[in-house]
Amino acid sequence: MPPSNASDPQPACTEVVFIAFDGVQMLDVAGPMEVFAVANEHLPAGAAPYRLTLCSPTGQPLATHAGLQLGPVVALQDAPPGIDTLVVTGGSEQALLAAASHPALRDWMQARAPAARRVVGVCTGALVLAAAGLLDGRRATTHWNRCELLGSLGTAIEVEPDAIFVASHPVYTSAGVTAGIDLCLALVEADCGAATALAVARELVLFLRRPGGQSQFSTGLAVQATATPPIRSLATALIADPTGPCSNAALAERAGMTERTFARTFRRETGFTPAQFVEAARVDRAKSLLETSAWPLARVAQRAGFTSVDALQRAFMKRVRTTPGQYRERFGPAR
Repeated sequence: MPPSNASDPQPACTEVVFIAFDGVQMLDVAGPMEVFAVANEHLPAGAAPYRLTLCSPTGQPLATHAGLQLGPVVALQDAPPGIDTLVVTGGSEQALLAAASHPALRDWMQARAPAARRVVGVCTGALVLAAAGLLDGRRATTHWNRCELLGSLGTAIEVEPDAIFVASHPVYTSAGVTAGIDLCLALVEADCGAATALAVARELVLFLRRPGGQSQFSTGLAVQATATPPIRSLATALIADPTGPCSNAALAERAGMTERTFARTFRRETGFTPAQFVEAARVDRAKSLLETSAWPLARVAQRAGFTSVDALQRAFMKRVRTTPGQYRERFGPAR
């Protein structure tokens, strides 16, 4: 390769450093690494290739959650200089919290992370970022089952438990396991353009990219796992048909409870107020209609239980952080 023009210098490579700990989930490492590795095969002209380095506190091969070993591994103290993107991966909560509380790791993170262009927490790797103070005052997410813990590890962390990934530049966090792939594909798209991201998605047989606001799991699944029969039965009926009268009084009557008892019981068992649950169920129904039909938004809104297109738009922006039209463009039926 001829030398770069001195007037237009190009970096030799883009350093992407992954940090992992014993008990790591293999997909938290392998999925994001493959996104960057495959991107190297489809880079636009003049783009610097990604150079991937896997690090651990000790530099010893990593024992994964599945029982296999990952390597070769570089000790943190030997991590390359000039880190562009620092990725902390998830895995064993016990190992992550133990590592996060270790002064040497915390000092390393606080010294190296601010110099990186981007800092990424994949799944429960966000716990390490929070413990190092890197999420203070920021929006963030992690695996849905660890969101409460994440919020307790820092100061004024705005946890978004229902997001696939959250960008609070220069810090990015993703939900569980495969969501790290979505996030890293979004980073590649930002670096190299949509054509490269599409080529990577095709080669890895992925959606081009799920938007960060797409739900980690459906509202119905969350409630079915925790609610007692009366509330679960009502919630299932609302998910099947979120249209019609859904005031607290109407729902309490359907559940056979007083309005006060119903509101208290529903919140305790589901984590939602009745109004929040109804809105979430209606958004889920609207998503399904947008994914499978070409109906105009007015009809989608009506069939999902919204009083108007404006109400649909507001609920979508609040819960999905995109518009119904943009969601349909990404996930709707092929034209």
